[in-house]
Amino acid sequence: MKDPIANLLGEWSSSLNLWSILLRLSLSILFAGVVGWERSSKRHAAGLRTFMIVSMGATLSMAIDLVLIEKNGGGFWLISTATTIGIAIISANTLLYSSKNQIKGLTTSIGLWATGIIGLLFGTGYYTLALIVGIVFVCLLSLVPALEIYLKNRSNHFEFHLELKSASYLKDFITVIRKLGIRIDGIENNPAYVNSGLSVYSVSVSIFKKELKEYKTHKDIIEALKTLDYVYYIEEMQ
Repeated sequence: MKDPIANLLGEWSSSLNLWSILLRLSLSILFAGVVGWERSSKRHAAGLRTFMIVSMGATLSMAIDLVLIEKNGGGFWLISTATTIGIAIISANTLLYSSKNQIKGLTTSIGLWATGIIGLLFGTGYYTLALIVGIVFVCLLSLVPALEIYLKNRSNHFEFHLELKSASYLKDFITVIRKLGIRIDGIENNPAYVNSGLSVYSVSVSIFKKELKEYKTHKDIIEALKTLDYVYYIEEMQ
């Protein structure tokens, strides 16, 4: 299959030579830089350098495999396969579990993995496909979150992190929740705050009152619950 961009640039860009490999690396690093910038702008730990290095390594491993296969008249994708496994391990290590029982860095973890895969695609010399997939990937990272937040905020089900000044107030809190038209689906005590003087819970709820569904968002409900004297802190879990 002839790549349109390679066809436009000339035969040198599709064959394996110093300049075509440098082109692939440059495009791969540029793409990863855009993804890394998007992650950095949202204050995520894995930023510009991490994404660029992962993508560069993936592209280089694919190029090396192609050179070895061409030189030996056949073979296996050993380096690129090992690189893919390595990227998966690195991605998994970016996941963090917060004291509020939330998983942090899931999108960044998947983003690193996907960036590595697209880096491999750049390494094959299919520039057009790699650029199209890369553009779609960046759009998903930057545009979908707004829609995701809107849909979550209008959902009848959500979870929140709750800190009460004393465990004795839990019964009062549950009574208020029920009066608002909200059903408690589950309450889990958070052991990370033992001996802190606070009673901390992860609470999952469902909105069943029709008026509440139509006129109130999760943010409105959380803000209303913050006004309770015995609530030390409360926030929705993303």
